[in-house]
Amino acid sequence: MNKSLVAVTFTAAMLAATGFAAQAQEAKLALGLSGWTGFAPLTLAKEAGIFKKHGLDVTLKKIPQASRHLALLSGDIQCAATTVETWVVWNANGVPTKQIFQLDKSYGADGMVVRSTTAKIADLKGKTVAASAPGTAPYFTLAWFLKKNGLSVKDVTVVNMEPGPAAQAFIAGQNDAAMTYEPYLSAVRAAPQSGKIIATTLDYPMIMDTVGCTTDYLAKNEKVAKALADSYFEALEMIAKEPAKANEIMGADVKQSGEAFAKSSAYLRWQDKAANKKFFSGEHAAFSNEAADLLLEIGIIKAKPDMNALADPRFVQ
Repeated sequence: MNKSLVAVTFTAAMLAATGFAAQAQEAKLALGLSGWTGFAPLTLAKEAGIFKKHGLDVTLKKIPQASRHLALLSGDIQCAATTVETWVVWNANGVPTKQIFQLDKSYGADGMVVRSTTAKIADLKGKTVAASAPGTAPYFTLAWFLKKNGLSVKDVTVVNMEPGPAAQAFIAGQNDAAMTYEPYLSAVRAAPQSGKIIATTLDYPMIMDTVGCTTDYLAKNEKVAKALADSYFEALEMIAKEPAKANEIMGADVKQSGEAFAKSSAYLRWQDKAANKKFFSGEHAAFSNEAADLLLEIGIIKAKPDMNALADPRFVQ
């Protein structure tokens, strides 16, 4: 074998070895989420190779919000995406976690749909409302909307249904009202004969999503947490620079075209690094405390957790 051939073979072997080493060094992480539109940048980060670029091998697991904390507790997942008040519930119920960055704020992407004959939310007293189980965002949203209109969840009959089935059942004529979110809320917008959207988070801005991890995992994997946050922010940059491509990737995950996904995502605002810094400087704590008071009132938690230990915003710096 001549020297040049030996050199080529050696170089190829070294490149292959380097590739294998890089692959072996990728940190494995399982993150629980749902098909909620606001979580889509996480899907984009995975499908566009952004997680991989930051040294992460991320598995995104679709887990209903009502059981996502159980997956965290069992170790099946190490991190999750969910609403701010849900972290209060999980910590109060023995699932120690910390939020590390904010994903989005809902601007009309979550809402209550009612029959056309319902003039105001207060008219729902004694009526049937479809909503996810207690401890979930749709149930909390229902409680929040009702409280702002002089009612409580005890004034209605709640039928536990996830947001997708709740919207489908409402369109089919079942229940007097339903709590749902995008992309399912758009299905109701497209079927005005079934009823109307009486209120959304434009009227009551209270749905904000964050990513968090178990405290034990964070203590041992701070670099991974930082890479996870950086990957999210880079995904937002891709959305800004290549919107058509990004929307196609994100829409595919919820069986929407890129164009349809763009329309549904217009009802929320993804939060960049500057917005994150502002959020964790005071807004997060204020909302968490108000949410905890309502959670106590409706019996979801029996006592407030340590409200100063719910977030670790170092990773958005």
